[in-house]
Amino acid sequence: MNNNIVSLKVPFDIQPLSTEFNVKWTPTLVTVDSDGKEHHHTVGFLSPEELIPSLLLGMAKVHFDLNQFPEALAFIEKVLADFPKSGSAAEAIFLRGVSIFKSANNPKALKDAYEQLQAQYPESDWTKRAYPYRLL
Repeated sequence: MNNNIVSLKVPFDIQPLSTEFNVKWTPTLVTVDSDGKEHHHTVGFLSPEELIPSLLLGMAKVHFDLNQFPEALAFIEKVLADFPKSGSAAEAIFLRGVSIFKSANNPKALKDAYEQLQAQYPESDWTKRAYPYRLL
């Protein structure tokens, strides 16, 4: 984590950051890239078992949004290997399927993601979002 994150603590009402990142409550964690563009946002206290995978997922989303799929997949695999029961795991599975699809043009990855989500997280919003992939 120390190699990938620069932590910055600011008051929730500091301008222009609170407006720019839509901060309405504390704590709010915003994952941004080196240009200050937001990629991941969480609100509320997270236990260490939830905080670490959320930060890893945020880093994966930075790389995903920048089309750096191998780097995104490395962070996603860390979430899934070390924190499979976390609240970030279902989104990580979804993002893994999309990352593999986008990097290798492999639609099977989308179907595999749906099947894994359906098996492990049947009530997740991410399972619902992946539902159309079952037809691939």
